[in-house]
Amino acid sequence: MENFYEWIINLINNLGEVGMIINCLLIVLESVIPPLPLALFITILFTNYGPVIGFLISWIFTVIGCTISFYLFQTVLKKYVDKKIRKYEFADNFLKIVDKIKFSNLVLLTAIPFTPAFAINIVSGISEMNIKKFLPAILIGKVFMIAFWGYVGTNLIESIKNPISLIKVIILLIFAYIVSKIVNKKFKLD
Repeated sequence: MENFYEWIINLINNLGEVGMIINCLLIVLESVIPPLPLALFITILFTNYGPVIGFLISWIFTVIGCTISFYLFQTVLKKYVDKKIRKYEFADNFLKIVDKIKFSNLVLLTAIPFTPAFAINIVSGISEMNIKKFLPAILIGKVFMIAFWGYVGTNLIESIKNPISLIKVIILLIFAYIVSKIVNKKFKLD
């Protein structure tokens, strides 16, 4: 697997601008195909284009990927899930919890760097969640997740040695939660 990651990095770096396009497409695909390393793609963009441009490109394509994944599961699998899976009490109860998840909690889930985005996209898509709740949560939460991966990816050794990095992550998550509460209050998303 390590050789595969090295191969991806070399390929993207050697292809120049075409490599950036491939990187962006891989970010979109990661929202549907979980084994792809989103942190690696974000790190490559941060390294090659700097923290501002790398962040914007990563954020835009992550949001696009999550939205595509959400729509894919909402339009293709939701009817199947409603017929076949919701008949089981456990699955129905779980999806009811997801149906009623508070906006700020959804933002917090998407902001946590180690939460699998594909799982959030799939479960949100097959639940009764509305795009008007999902999209703003993704737009806000992914800001903090991408900032984390960009920072950690470009400063990996320092991040491991320095416990202040963990404090920065906690501060980012608290900030994401506060922003989600403000947005929720203003737009009444719950």
